[in-house]
Amino acid sequence: MIEDLVPRTVVTVEAYGHEDAATPLYPEEAALVARAVAKRRREFAVVRSCARSAMEKLGVPPQPILPGERGAPGWPAGLTGSMTHCEGYCAAALVRDTDLASLGIDAEIHGPLPEGVLPSVSLPAEAGRLRRLAAERPDIHGDRLLFSAKESVYKAWFPLTGKWLDFMEADVEFTADGTFRAALLVPGPRVGSRRLTHFDGRWTAARGLIATAVAVPHA
Repeated sequence: MIEDLVPRTVVTVEAYGHEDAATPLYPEEAALVARAVAKRRREFAVVRSCARSAMEKLGVPPQPILPGERGAPGWPAGLTGSMTHCEGYCAAALVRDTDLASLGIDAEIHGPLPEGVLPSVSLPAEAGRLRRLAAERPDIHGDRLLFSAKESVYKAWFPLTGKWLDFMEADVEFTADGTFRAALLVPGPRVGSRRLTHFDGRWTAARGLIATAVAVPHA
């Protein structure tokens, strides 16, 4: 799924059904989830297995992936990337940092958000656009798509800024054919000589999942 949403320079590895659940963790990783419930430990291990497979494909020796500030994964020097997991699915996407400035991916179970959540993650204009999207794509749970897109936007934003981005600080507009644009409502990060005003992304729905990705080029 994720492979179809990102540039060709990005290496993606996915796992369905957590078939790699027995993959061992490095001691420093295992210590972080020693008291977590089994589901959390399993997802933590499988998504890191995906990431290490992606490292190997990029010629980088596998190594621990430890969370840093606000839980953002710490990548080996020369790489940037993103990880995501939900029930029955894990994925990692890595790329050389000379090819992309930043990258964010997210996957969610494709179903409606719990009651009352949409108003806390959406702007009034977004809610109106989701109604129009529903008319074009009645097969898509637009509220879940919006949530996923904002997760991907944040994952691409944070490595560039080191700052929090609230759900209400990005205004997302979707097309029915699988793209979106997130207008930043706060000053965006600088990438090279330009200050970003928006992030562009892609989305898809398949196999009971909805997935989004944001790739930030250098120029």
